[in-house]
Amino acid sequence: MEGDKRKILIVDDDTFLLDMYAFKFSQHNFEVYTAPGGLQVIEKLKDGFKPDIILMDIIMPEMDGFEMLEKINKDNLSPNSTKIILSNKSQQADIDKGNSLGASGYIVKANSTPQEVIEQVVGILSKKVIK
Repeated sequence: MEGDKRKILIVDDDTFLLDMYAFKFSQHNFEVYTAPGGLQVIEKLKDGFKPDIILMDIIMPEMDGFEMLEKINKDNLSPNSTKIILSNKSQQADIDKGNSLGASGYIVKANSTPQEVIEQVVGILSKKVIK
């Protein structure tokens, strides 16, 4: 049903991955929006867009995922969105930094199939109380 769809904003500078994840999430009852980088996300949020989930890469040109999270937090943009990192950076220091910036989850791309990414996102959402 249309009312049950959750809005997900997927952020990645890799257009192949962006399109593939957009397609996969749309098949699983998500209303999908995409952005190729952090600057575009900040503009969308400033314009009033309120996604339920922001799924973001870390390594991107212009503004990386950590900088984007810092800006979202500093400017209190989309405070009710669940922020999840989807990256190939798998060092514990990166995971800790993501957590300290308020990410609800950290998924390593190389260790997860697209189906597993969707399952992990749904699992993270089920642990959060959605307002």
